[in-house]
Amino acid sequence: MNKLKALLLSIAFLVPNLCVAQELNARVTVNGDRIANADKSVFTTLQNALTEFINNRRWTDATFAVNERIDCSMTIIVTEMENESFKGEIQIQSRRPVYNSSYTTTLLNFRDQDFDFEYLEGEPLEYQENMLTGNLTATVAFYIYIILGLDFDSFSPLGGTAYIQQAQQIVNLAQSQSWSGWKAFESTRNKHAVATALQDNASEAFRNLWYTYHRRGLDEMAANAARGRTTLIEALPALQDVKSARPTSILLQMFADAKLDEIVQIYSEATAQERQAGYKLLQEIYPAETNRLEALQKN
Repeated sequence: MNKLKALLLSIAFLVPNLCVAQELNARVTVNGDRIANADKSVFTTLQNALTEFINNRRWTDATFAVNERIDCSMTIIVTEMENESFKGEIQIQSRRPVYNSSYTTTLLNFRDQDFDFEYLEGEPLEYQENMLTGNLTATVAFYIYIILGLDFDSFSPLGGTAYIQQAQQIVNLAQSQSWSGWKAFESTRNKHAVATALQDNASEAFRNLWYTYHRRGLDEMAANAARGRTTLIEALPALQDVKSARPTSILLQMFADAKLDEIVQIYSEATAQERQAGYKLLQEIYPAETNRLEALQKN
């Protein structure tokens, strides 16, 4: 735990009402532009209901100060709608600040294209840990726990384990439902694949890389840019270990979607030799991302 967070928690014990904020600062967008001749009020109602559902619920036992709430966003794009049945996709993003800087780094940038749910305008949104009442709240809760898991992992080694396990519990409960996007082998990018990848034998290397990248790399760069950059760069070969163990692991794509452009920017301050080594490493892991990596070859 960092000194600032420890200090805030200490103050919280002395002033109990200081730290009463929930964990998330979420922005929700429900886009129904593709649905012609629909009453658009249902999308606004759903957007407001989801915002309240996410931001006003306690998702952990941890204590958060207001300024420690996790910035995240969820965008639901509705592509089909019939009465109370909706079909579309959901884009989830989360960020965290880098210490002693105004910079925020992306932790999750994930697109789930297999999302159908039922929603009656004005109905309360409910979620219980041991019983799923609908695919809408199950999906949202699943990604909230993934957000929490990745955020906590970035502050301490394997620190998000409890939340990743909670996401897995939702996957397990969803197996008895007819909802798409939850079953093994349906897709290499669905919710089952994400939860499984974060807990299989290859995940520890990835999650330790995640901690080193953020806590010992990015967070150190404000105090000593060269040291933080070197630590971060030296951690990246762990991606090769993940690819060797699980060549199609969704973790590799999740890392690229969140981090690849940032890494290229970080390498821009490195030596020419480091940039060439970085290009070779990343191009072997991400052969389809040559265009995003080509800046590393410039002198």
